[in-house]
Amino acid sequence: MEYRYATEADAPAMAEIFAANHHDALTERQRAEQGFVQGRFDVGALRVMAGARELLVADDAGRIAGLLALSVPTALADPPPPVAGLLGAQGVLEWQGRPLAEARWLLYGPVVVDSAYRGRGVARALFTMAVAAASERADVVVAFIEAGNVPSWKVHVDGFGMVPLGEFVAGGRTYGAVAAPTF
Repeated sequence: MEYRYATEADAPAMAEIFAANHHDALTERQRAEQGFVQGRFDVGALRVMAGARELLVADDAGRIAGLLALSVPTALADPPPPVAGLLGAQGVLEWQGRPLAEARWLLYGPVVVDSAYRGRGVARALFTMAVAAASERADVVVAFIEAGNVPSWKVHVDGFGMVPLGEFVAGGRTYGAVAAPTF
């Protein structure tokens, strides 16, 4: 498995994985068992993000096994409600005893792994790559996890050791903000 920055040519495969694991494409049971991703990431948006080096991928001999976005949240022209909510809450969320607003941070996520590759360490390897890749631009990576997405919480907080920063509400939904230091 090769872990690398995505290219624009990866966009169709990434869009397919994203669509298959989107909140609206899954049943309630599937969401409870495997987690889900949110937002709208079509081929065009993913091409732009790949061109800006905001996407990491797990590449299994030409097949995209997973992807992870790593971006500057304040650079988003029209942030979706959860990102806008996180930006609005950064004055009250704390990282290492200081408001998150005072830290250099990057937005981590979404992260999604193709169902055929789950349980093989793909998400952990993408997380490790993201933390290392972010170290030149940020002191911390921050993610948001919808309150009902227990599998994502287990992976990121219980599994990867991301630190809960607190909760915020956006678009009528509650999210937990979690963070990890870069290295």
